[in-house]
Amino acid sequence: MILPLTPVRLKRYAAQVFGNKIGVVCEDHRFTYREFSQRCDRLSDALLQMGLKTGGRVAYLSFNCHRLLEAYYGVPQIGAILLPLNIRLSPEELGYILNDASPSFLFFDPEFLPLVEALRSNVPSVERYIALRGARPAWADERLYDELVAGSEPHEIDYRRIDENSVAELFYTSGTTAHPKGVMLTHRNLVANLCQCHGMRNWEGFGEQDTIMAVLPFFHIYGMVVIMMLGLCNGGTILVMPRFEMQEFLAAVTKYRVSVLPLVPPIVLGLVKHPLAAHADLSSVRLVFSGAAPLGEDIARELSRKLNCPVTQGYGMTEASPVTHLSPTTNVPLKPGSAGCVVPSTEVKIIDVVTGAPVVQGQEGELLIRGPQIMKGYLNQPGETAACLDREGWYHTGDVGYVDADGYFFIVDRTKELIKYKGLQVAPAELEALLVTHPAVLDAAVVRKADEEAGEVPKAFIVLKADEASKSTRAEAIMGWVAERVAPHKRIRHLEFIEQIPKSASGKILRRVLMDRDKPR
Repeated sequence: MILPLTPVRLKRYAAQVFGNKIGVVCEDHRFTYREFSQRCDRLSDALLQMGLKTGGRVAYLSFNCHRLLEAYYGVPQIGAILLPLNIRLSPEELGYILNDASPSFLFFDPEFLPLVEALRSNVPSVERYIALRGARPAWADERLYDELVAGSEPHEIDYRRIDENSVAELFYTSGTTAHPKGVMLTHRNLVANLCQCHGMRNWEGFGEQDTIMAVLPFFHIYGMVVIMMLGLCNGGTILVMPRFEMQEFLAAVTKYRVSVLPLVPPIVLGLVKHPLAAHADLSSVRLVFSGAAPLGEDIARELSRKLNCPVTQGYGMTEASPVTHLSPTTNVPLKPGSAGCVVPSTEVKIIDVVTGAPVVQGQEGELLIRGPQIMKGYLNQPGETAACLDREGWYHTGDVGYVDADGYFFIVDRTKELIKYKGLQVAPAELEALLVTHPAVLDAAVVRKADEEAGEVPKAFIVLKADEASKSTRAEAIMGWVAERVAPHKRIRHLEFIEQIPKSASGKILRRVLMDRDKPR
């Protein structure tokens, strides 16, 4: 398959090749590839009629739905820029993003009406507010989204006027350590990354025969690009779920005979440990793909045994559109703890986190990545861009890892999250992967804690299984269990039981929240 260099050409290609095949299933809606393409074109026409200009920005505040998928193509194919908003952010955080990106249009789900009303007076750039469905407030556009689409024509789009190096999407980083940054991804970045995934050897990802679960949020690049775009360009059927709830998730897998599950580690862990998963019919699943955060080898192997299918990982980041590594699924030995091998047309080097010198194979260091999928830069932040994207085009990921003799990469942790115990480095992710294998532990997070003698020591936050919590499981017993399995400097020195581990929408542990929790004490 030859992929074009802009998403609009890719969409048109898919509509021609797969035509009447069902491409998107969302609640009661079932759209063929041709129907989906036409709805995208109708949205483009409506936006043009409403005065959207080339380079204009359109924000979406919505749960997963087919309307957000249509915007992914309908907005960039007329030279505008799509801004998917994280529905979990506070009004202050969303206000910062909207004022930084300055969109002129804001589409919103009615469930977020109070939030939008709180934002209106503080976001002067937004000229048009369009409700996606349901009730329409007096200050919003007089037509709902579906009325706009129905009243427009699916005109042929002149893709030749789209500069492939212009920005197509603005994805804001999670902002776990500072203000979110707007990652500018071009048309070429996005389609180049799809070509790289398609060209990966021994990787049977999303195919025409597959029904692909889309429960991860579309405002995150994993959900929007990896699941939706990669699935549709290969002829798959995308099953859209508005949000994750274990019972509904399991029922949907059974009902629609889902074959590919792109997930994040917390959901993988749930499939291993949740009691409902033990009785669900998951026999249709042929591949589980985990990303966005490291997945422990033991958990991956356990789910693989349970489902009798590969449980693999990929690696990437928003700044890389997002995939840089994929784990082969066929014709090679599986390495469940690995982030995979480098995708085509991508260079990776590993440098010492202190000296910056290249390290030898097997030694840990920071990953630097270069390739056509690397972002244009951060919106309005040339200093931040220069700090992570050097003059030679290397993107400094901030992730620590190593590569083995077979070319498989293993991600250890973030440079800023490593614990320095008497000068020795301790990776929180390694301890977390071990802790969740304990029979009493449902979930775990590890952070640094200041120590007068050692400098820093590991502290664990533990969520116990419901039946174990009633048995008064002792912290000392769990710390002793870990001590038997790790080197002395990696032992957990403090442990606290909590009800839930705070995580971002993509499944990353919000260690800053846990560290702030300790400060008043």
